[in-house]
Amino acid sequence: MAYYCYILECRDGSLYTGWSTDPLRRTQQHNRGKGAKYTQQHRPVQLVYTEELPDRSTAMRRESSIKKMSRARKKTLIQKQSKNSCIPT
Repeated sequence: MAYYCYILECRDGSLYTGWSTDPLRRTQQHNRGKGAKYTQQHRPVQLVYTEELPDRSTAMRRESSIKKMSRARKKTLIQKQSKNSCIPT
């Protein structure tokens, strides 16, 4: 089973980072108000970054490391991926 670390862009331009086995489903949950408290207050959200990881603990560690990044570094991460178009569909 694949695990993903993901970044959502909220309506106010803020970024939210999480992990899931299905980032598209999880994005839908966030948009229905069934996600994190933060995204409940900042809907709608858009999936802008995913990174596939081999297991849950790796995904959780990656989530933690991304959350510690500056906004500029997160935006660079998102831009690099958008050039490669790696968001699962």
